[in-house]
Amino acid sequence: MIPSATARLRFREMTLADLNAMAQLLGDPEVMRFYPAPKTRDEAAAWIAWNRRNYAEHGYGLWIIETLEGEFIGDCGLTWQTVNGVRKLEVGYHVAVRWQGRGLATEAAAACRDFARDQLGARELVAIIHPQNRASERVAEKIGMRRVADDHGGIPVRMVMGMDL
Repeated sequence: MIPSATARLRFREMTLADLNAMAQLLGDPEVMRFYPAPKTRDEAAAWIAWNRRNYAEHGYGLWIIETLEGEFIGDCGLTWQTVNGVRKLEVGYHVAVRWQGRGLATEAAAACRDFARDQLGARELVAIIHPQNRASERVAEKIGMRRVADDHGGIPVRMVMGMDL
């Protein structure tokens, strides 16, 4: 199962054939500036493997997002995360620097929100965001989320944006 295409984007499952693109995306210091460090190529391969396991176990995970013509944009999707000891369905997104600032993360995240509600029957959705990542916070706000908690599971404490579906 994958979200329907949007006006500008389509979704598809990640495969090992995406390793070069994902290694470039997750290895970019600008994309990963709110993570402890950019990911290595091996860590990008592990990211793909994790999503492949999510597809097998849940039927969803982070998907590749592309233009309708097939140009790589980044990833966006749904994964289970622990927030203060409780499992929550999270929408997550990474967009290559050259595509940022065009509303694509918002478009993809909104499609994932709708997929979670309409296809999965989810009743709640969260986004876990570094407290200084204002761009990601804006994406969450634009799809209808508001700050609902702080997650104390890591350093720094991350903000939790959320919404009822």
